[in-house]
Amino acid sequence: MRRDPDFRRYWLARQVSVTGSLVTAVAMPVLVYRISGSPGLTALTSTLEALPYLVFGLFAGALSDRLDRRRVMVSADVVNAVVLLSVPAAWWLGVLTVAQALVVGFVSQAVFAFFDGANFGALPLLVGRDRVGEANAAIWGFGGILDLGVPMAVGALLAVLHPADLLLIDAVSYAGSAALVVAITRPLSLRGRTPPPFHPAAVLGEVREGLAWLWHHPGVRGQTIIGTLQSLGGAGFMALSVPFADRLLRIGTSGWRFGLLLSVWGIGGMLAAGLTPWLLRRMTTLRVTLVAIPVSAAAGVCVVLQSRWWVATLLMVVWGVAYQLVLMNSISYRQQVTPDELQGRVNTAGRVLSWGVGWSVGATLAGLVATWAGLRPALVGVVSVGVLAALYAWLSPLPRLAVVPAAE
Repeated sequence: MRRDPDFRRYWLARQVSVTGSLVTAVAMPVLVYRISGSPGLTALTSTLEALPYLVFGLFAGALSDRLDRRRVMVSADVVNAVVLLSVPAAWWLGVLTVAQALVVGFVSQAVFAFFDGANFGALPLLVGRDRVGEANAAIWGFGGILDLGVPMAVGALLAVLHPADLLLIDAVSYAGSAALVVAITRPLSLRGRTPPPFHPAAVLGEVREGLAWLWHHPGVRGQTIIGTLQSLGGAGFMALSVPFADRLLRIGTSGWRFGLLLSVWGIGGMLAAGLTPWLLRRMTTLRVTLVAIPVSAAAGVCVVLQSRWWVATLLMVVWGVAYQLVLMNSISYRQQVTPDELQGRVNTAGRVLSWGVGWSVGATLAGLVATWAGLRPALVGVVSVGVLAALYAWLSPLPRLAVVPAAE
């Protein structure tokens, strides 16, 4: 795939965009925490990462199955570049508020839902269904390097720059992604398929069709339930990761230790991406999920019980490997088995349920429980949901289905 110029453009567009998004993922919670000093409002930034997907994801998926995917992806990137730019602009003018930061976080993720719906269907057409797993591993593998390096760099930059200034990087990354997607020469949508006239009732029917397909496919349904539970635990941790580092690990909210803690998730991503092609030569995507989900559950609980930052950091590497193996193979499986005309709807429906519902509920619960019961009990409670995901995985039909390749 390295010899395929169109895949190189697509791959580079994703890496540029991920770089900017990682900067915002670290800088936005720090921005809200420094302005407000509130763990609850800081947790709300994580809630707003997934809530827009929950609200708009199903409609975005149906729309992306109707429209030209390239146009949807480019338009979403351009809009997000403008939206993110408003935060540093407001800071420079001295008018930035917590409310604006939260609204920008919501709008940016709402726009991304439309990009994501088109992106899910574009990749199988670009590389072929038989190479989707390898393509996702290539994308996530370098993304793991970024997960490692970018948060550490942002942690260092936060010692000398205001977090609002750093959001300018994300705005520029969206513009670069748009230019690279425009440069892809091959079509990203099937030609010759004319959708029915646009009408709200017709779109709702298409949304129901995608949901029904997801629910009646036992493999996709099972992966989606696992993803929802795992996302709930992951969101709970990420929502409280800044106060966790500050109050429980006592390493503050800037500097190299803070950056390292948040960046080691990237080591897990790199290892997961490197392991995926090797694992897929020996087992099915569903079997990878079954092996990885118990490890993810145990490692997550061990992380939040720690008070020593270096032990928590090492455990996060293990958690990152297992967590992202589940995530990566779940997405690949869904893309492999879903018909092209349903790609946008089914994949965004899966994301709405596993990430939109799971992430929104997990982040919200974490903030509420932290306010009511304290930081450590909140972390242990939400992360322990991963244990339920592991139990469901092995008690569901997935072990029986795991012996059958996705193509069959």
